[in-house]
Amino acid sequence: MAVIRSVIRGVGAYLPKRILTNDDMAALVDTSDEWIRERTGIRERHIADHDELTSDLGIAAARQALVRAGIDPVDIDLVICATATPDRTFPATAVRIQAGLGVTKGAAFDMQAVCSGFIYALATADNFIKSAQSRRALVVGAETFSRILDWEDRGTCVLFGDGAGAVVLEAQTQVGGRDDRGILATRLRSDGRYEDLLYVDGGPGSTKTTGHLRMNGREVFRHAVQKISSVIEETLVASGYAPEEIDLYVPHQANKRILDGIAKKLGIPHQKVVMTLAKHGNTSAASVPLALNQAFEDRRLREGSMVLMEAMGGGFTWGAALARW
Repeated sequence: MAVIRSVIRGVGAYLPKRILTNDDMAALVDTSDEWIRERTGIRERHIADHDELTSDLGIAAARQALVRAGIDPVDIDLVICATATPDRTFPATAVRIQAGLGVTKGAAFDMQAVCSGFIYALATADNFIKSAQSRRALVVGAETFSRILDWEDRGTCVLFGDGAGAVVLEAQTQVGGRDDRGILATRLRSDGRYEDLLYVDGGPGSTKTTGHLRMNGREVFRHAVQKISSVIEETLVASGYAPEEIDLYVPHQANKRILDGIAKKLGIPHQKVVMTLAKHGNTSAASVPLALNQAFEDRRLREGSMVLMEAMGGGFTWGAALARW
């Protein structure tokens, strides 16, 4: 029986030019290159210029994805931007990306699920396409996390960076079998009981300020390994594929220890895990598409490759998506 699938036609990314190395961080807070690398795997992060907005990063990543997809912006009818650092309280950053690209039809809106935002946005776009409400969608993950960091808190400021990634999805008719291309399964989860483990201590509706990121790193680590492993297993069961059939695992780039812990728990070979956080740190909603783009540029993605993406963020929110390239 024929089905509509959301096929990934193109991927793109953008990282700001300014780089802060671990040695640079050591000049700002009481830390060292060795301390950061041993605990996180991060070597450097990119920081947006003062006049560079989240939408600017998103537009740059989206343009590259559209060029690679061979799709004109006027043919896009849905723009979703996953971000926790919007340009403004409103309008949505997605609307500004829409205008910047010259997209003039359909809908544009933001998705706020912090580090899980791209997975949430991907699942949302997939459902729009499967329900025939959209034909071609642009899904962007873009963040300027440097603007919500407490630069005196070495437990958090060394972890995060700025960047953007994007994918173009297109509705295509598939046979409904195991060899279908496109997004094959998604699973989204959240549990608001853990809000105080990872949050920003401000907002327009509470303090009338932006606030700074706060995190209980030890507890986040403990929950991340268990919750992400579980949602990966759920996604595989839902799709009918076995772990050994997956060609590439593209995880949220939060912490090397978390990635290693998940891989060990699920028996994922190291060579199948895409790991890019050494070059840009944790870029929240941008990290999964940034890693996906790196895999594409490294030619690790071929037509037919099975790709499993996952993430967990504040809330807690977490989720996974399985796609055939």
